[in-house]
Amino acid sequence: MISVSFIFFSFCSAIALLLTSYVVYHVIIAPRYNPLRKLAGPPLNGPLHNHMSPVLDPFRSPRTHAAYVEKYGRNVRIRGLGPWDERLLPLDPVSVAHVLKNSTIYEKPWQSRRLITSLIGCGMLAAEGHVHKRQRRVATPAFSIQNMRALVPLVFSKGEELKDKWMNMSQAVKEENVASEKQNSGQVEIDICHWISRATFDVIGLAGFDYNFNAIQNESDELFAAYKEMFEIAVSQGDAVRTVLGIYFPILNNLFPDERAKTVHRCQETIRRVAGKLVQQKKSRIIDGQKSGSAYAGKDLLSLLLKSNIATDLPPDQRISDEDILHNINTFMFAGSDTTSLALTWTFLLLAKHPDLQTRLRTELLSIVPTTPISRLSSEETESLHNTLQNLPFLNNVCRESLRLVPPVHSSLRVATQDDEIPVSYPVHLSDGTISEQKSISVSKGSFVHVPVEAFNLDKGMWGPNAWDFDPDRWDHLSEDVLSLPGLYSNLLTFSAGPRSCIGMRFSMIEMKTFLYILLTTFSFAETDKRIYKANVVLTRPYVSGQFKKGSQCPLIVTPLESINTS
Repeated sequence: MISVSFIFFSFCSAIALLLTSYVVYHVIIAPRYNPLRKLAGPPLNGPLHNHMSPVLDPFRSPRTHAAYVEKYGRNVRIRGLGPWDERLLPLDPVSVAHVLKNSTIYEKPWQSRRLITSLIGCGMLAAEGHVHKRQRRVATPAFSIQNMRALVPLVFSKGEELKDKWMNMSQAVKEENVASEKQNSGQVEIDICHWISRATFDVIGLAGFDYNFNAIQNESDELFAAYKEMFEIAVSQGDAVRTVLGIYFPILNNLFPDERAKTVHRCQETIRRVAGKLVQQKKSRIIDGQKSGSAYAGKDLLSLLLKSNIATDLPPDQRISDEDILHNINTFMFAGSDTTSLALTWTFLLLAKHPDLQTRLRTELLSIVPTTPISRLSSEETESLHNTLQNLPFLNNVCRESLRLVPPVHSSLRVATQDDEIPVSYPVHLSDGTISEQKSISVSKGSFVHVPVEAFNLDKGMWGPNAWDFDPDRWDHLSEDVLSLPGLYSNLLTFSAGPRSCIGMRFSMIEMKTFLYILLTTFSFAETDKRIYKANVVLTRPYVSGQFKKGSQCPLIVTPLESINTS
């Protein structure tokens, strides 16, 4: 009779053989037949070497991408995390446009989706296929031009509140200097990154679900603290190796949670409790309004999402759950606060580095300042001021140039869900040293495509020899090559392109231009003696040299214009 131990041993041996076969096939055999191996690419210094650091580090990536184009052409093979991970790095606009346009063939990898979902749930950033399409369909009406314009007075009011806060900080320094008989210019060193982030959180809180974090005044609100801690500390200060292990072995975070996992769990509990209650309250008000015949007038994104989701012309199978609604509010909080605050931070730093351009922009902005203070303008007058603001040529150029030079999203990753042929518009360099005139590149199912957002924005072959310089005037005479580049916004990939492009682009630009207008017509900005550098920590963030552990920082010298004029 066969013993139980023999059966168990045989079962374990079979499992071990299957696992070994799987690993051998995917690590050794399959990579040898990967068509991407035919492409030219940078050399490897060993079986475990990869090209991720030079490609992802914004301090090195511009030089890396330029060198790759020169040596290996515009479709380059690079190595990912292991020998099994051959990736395509497309620097050909036709190739990138194809990848971004065909979002059902090129999806976000499950690794990226699992990381995003573990933080903010399966909203539009993580969802794919019919789930993403359904969520996007429900959300699109909330981001219409009309609804975005209705939020303009809110953005202006928060910009004014931030301005007043900084004026109070400046006044406090001035009074302190008077008391100590020092020069009283009102200059104050302000961490622009920290304060603008607080302001954009306030804006997206009210615009997103009519919730006032009051973050400009203090940071005590529990929901604000939960979002902020999860986005900033858990994401930007987490251990990279442990994060990767958590993606591939999620049970690790359940059995042996580290500080990051504990922080994320605690923050998510708060968000589910507080924000989940807000969703139910809004839903009840909308339903009560329908029953009474008096429609609920909420204009925040949550109200608009809920209204869209229960609209009579939306088939029941196209509606999304309350949980999906909450996940998308979390997505708006992350994408709407962090990316915009970083875009503004980099813009102020660039203007501080170029005082002549700062003065020129301020002159343009001052030319439209109304005689009535903004705080006293009606909603219609505020919207009229914003319409004028939207059409200022140099402001447009500065915003576009800043978003080109330092895109908050450095790069993106896609995976092929089927074998495909990616079209090319440049000759293809092959691994044997020859150059082919082929019309496409073969990509096998499961291959990663690295979409280099920053590389396209800084490509000297497209933007000219000064592509790495801050030159807003370049937008007055763009080349045909630039005008043919893919992108949702001004031929830039900053807001991506195709079906998965940024749904909140209009709202982001409203925030960006409004804050620039209010703050630049009140203060001047200058660099400190601290060196600021870029680091790709989920997004491209500013850090003070030697102070990475303190998190994102961008200190600038802020001086009220009235102090400059009277000195």
